[in-house]
Amino acid sequence: MSVDIIIEDARWADLDIEALCSAAADATLGHLGLDAEAFEISVLACDDARIAALNTSFRGKAQPTNVLSWPSAERGAPTPGGTPDAPDPVRDEELGDIAIAYETCAAEAVRGDIPLHAHATHLVVHAVLHLLGYDHLRDADATLMETLEVEILGKMGLRSPY
Repeated sequence: MSVDIIIEDARWADLDIEALCSAAADATLGHLGLDAEAFEISVLACDDARIAALNTSFRGKAQPTNVLSWPSAERGAPTPGGTPDAPDPVRDEELGDIAIAYETCAAEAVRGDIPLHAHATHLVVHAVLHLLGYDHLRDADATLMETLEVEILGKMGLRSPY
């Protein structure tokens, strides 16, 4: 998978965010039977101030959050718990964009007694699933998405975040 990363907060470099994002994206796409080499994503590794501004602009929520995602196309399943449409490697090369905030991610990791790299990996897997059309607004969709996250993280040797 081609992952284009912009590191705005240098603390992410200490975590080797580039390798972490590539591994999480590859594992997510591979788990879903997609050829990771056919797709690209962009990741902004930022701080809480930057993600709060993005969250305000795009979601109307004037507060920081852990991760945001902007899919390049609508792929969501029309029925609750359904599988979203798979991207076409020719037409949908660019899956979308992700932003991840250091302070919020680090604070959540401390609160959950989770290693920072494991929590950040979970958030990237979660965001890539959003780029692929998965969501958690409806109960059946949340169950599907959480099940996939646990399976993907398990294959990566990480424990369930739930």
